[in-house]
Amino acid sequence: MGLYKRKSGFYYYDISVENGNRIQKSTGTKNKKLAQKIYDKIVADIVDGRYFERLEAQKHSFEDLKERYMREHSRVNKTVTSSVRDQSLFKHLSDGFGGSTLADITPARISEYKSLRRTQGAKTATLARELEVLRHALNLALRDWEWIGKTPFEKVRIEKPNNKKERWLTEEEEQDLLAASLPWLREIIIFALNTGMRQNEILTLKWKQVDLKRRTATLLVTKNKEKRTIPLNQTVLNLLTRKGKVRSISGYVFVSQAGTRVDASNVRRAFISAKKKSGIEDFRFHDLRHTFATRLVQAGVDLYVVKELLGHKSIAMTMRYAHHYPESLRAGVEVLDKCVDFTEQEKKEGLEKSLSL
Repeated sequence: MGLYKRKSGFYYYDISVENGNRIQKSTGTKNKKLAQKIYDKIVADIVDGRYFERLEAQKHSFEDLKERYMREHSRVNKTVTSSVRDQSLFKHLSDGFGGSTLADITPARISEYKSLRRTQGAKTATLARELEVLRHALNLALRDWEWIGKTPFEKVRIEKPNNKKERWLTEEEEQDLLAASLPWLREIIIFALNTGMRQNEILTLKWKQVDLKRRTATLLVTKNKEKRTIPLNQTVLNLLTRKGKVRSISGYVFVSQAGTRVDASNVRRAFISAKKKSGIEDFRFHDLRHTFATRLVQAGVDLYVVKELLGHKSIAMTMRYAHHYPESLRAGVEVLDKCVDFTEQEKKEGLEKSLSL
């Protein structure tokens, strides 16, 4: 039947589709030219197969996306810490997309959200994490759940933060930080500096994962979802031997006064306090891991060994520390010395030959 006008003045469209079905809806306008454009667009979408994809996307809200992502993916496939972070990221995303259908989440809406978060003072890294979790959720909605026909992130660029910031403790700073730390935090810092373990890996470590005879600690839950065994040096072995004499019933290596697992928020507060007392600036707990890696590389430890100790999936992640060991490149430039020596010898031989003539 096509496009027609009702008594209300609004234009409606009536389109026949497969199996004798019909689509009858209002264009939402009384302007004939605009109504015709809307009608032509809908017909084109039906021909290209996009119309019904959009109808499906309109059935599901942003809240549906968030709840299913958290329920079926984040809480199942991620660590507790990562899942809690996802929940926090979705709280911010709700400010921009709450109450919207998935069909409403367009490149333009995402651009508006980026502008909103920047005006709120969100850092590039924070915004990137928020958009990454939204992109991942929409990818699942596309591939696994068939809620949408395409993802808006095909046309959206996520600005990557500069993660090349490098900060590690000097020996003097280390002594100052340890002196300013509470005894329980001091143990955790020493452990981090000598193992390179992430904070969550340290706080979730249990005695059953530690083998003092073999001098190892086996990590069952890591960021990469892979089990990792770390050798323990004498400093860590001495620390664990002292702590092992009085073990908490909870089974955790590092515990609170109540014998429970140390809470990450308490570590953060105590660490900030210790930094202020010691006068150390621009330093995060995670930088203890960078300090571990940097010291190894500066001591000439092979990058592959550092990669395995850190639990990196690829050597590319570890290569950020390569410049700390310029000696590994010395053999390359020393080749030039041999070339120069050879050239000088050639010149000498050539001169002697010319004199003999």
